[in-house]
Amino acid sequence: MTKLDGSAKRALAWSDDPQISIERCTPIEARAQYLDSFAKSQWPLEEVDETWEERIGGIRLKIWRGRGALRQGAPALLYLHGGGWVIGAPETHEDICRSLANAVGAVVVSPDYRLAPDHPFPEALGDCARALVWMKDQSDILGIDPARIIVGGDSAGGNLAAVIALLARDGDIPGVIGQVLIYPVTDQQQALDSYGRYAEDFGLTAAAMTWFRDHYLPQAASRSDWRASPLGAASLAGVAPAFVVLAGHDVLFDEGAAYAKRLELEAQATCRIWPGQIHGFVSMGRAIPEAKEALEAIAAAWRSMDPAIRP
Repeated sequence: MTKLDGSAKRALAWSDDPQISIERCTPIEARAQYLDSFAKSQWPLEEVDETWEERIGGIRLKIWRGRGALRQGAPALLYLHGGGWVIGAPETHEDICRSLANAVGAVVVSPDYRLAPDHPFPEALGDCARALVWMKDQSDILGIDPARIIVGGDSAGGNLAAVIALLARDGDIPGVIGQVLIYPVTDQQQALDSYGRYAEDFGLTAAAMTWFRDHYLPQAASRSDWRASPLGAASLAGVAPAFVVLAGHDVLFDEGAAYAKRLELEAQATCRIWPGQIHGFVSMGRAIPEAKEALEAIAAAWRSMDPAIRP
């Protein structure tokens, strides 16, 4: 097994401050604990040209226009934040959104989708789909090209992004030209080997993942629905080109690798693995310099999906 990177060890040491294990928290406690702690591992937020908020019904959208982005016809990203469908918000992943908006000269939109257990599967997915429809409908106001939207997300957000891409392929929602999946959840059965290899001591634990899943998918029968477990989709043919980012020391590694392999065989995909890294490393830039490397790789992949992006 590849050794854990020194930067990952440093990040894990920083996270050793006394906290209640998430599986022992109520959802409200878990959200508060996360909001109190996430920023200390992130670099200060990059300046962007503009940031504002909009609403679709009761759903808040946070929007960033990157430095140098066109005022009309800019490329765009629908970014879906991680947090196990129970915790998190656009602000907890704002570092990623701002960095990519600047790197590509783009507009990034992140919905504050409704969280479980109050809003279990498939309500978060529905909110994300509505956000994509809104982006297409409001492209003039956003200053984006509606034919040049990609979807992306990390962890639970990577799960939602993968499913959005499949729904877009099927014509159920507007199309996307690419997808970025950062250590995505793709199999809700939680039975692959990495759940044993990295069950504890690597940040995200197997017990925490079960806690998240059980809040999002309280009905066991829903866990085999491909909209919850996209690895179980009958076919990935025709889905938008994908860039998959994986951390080698992650309970989600095997399901992410299996999904990337299917994308490579059935559609079009590139997978980059950071073997010595842990779940969440892309949002840990203060401790983990490899986060910047991953963000640069994601920006390069986005450019390859959209040849119209200016150098």
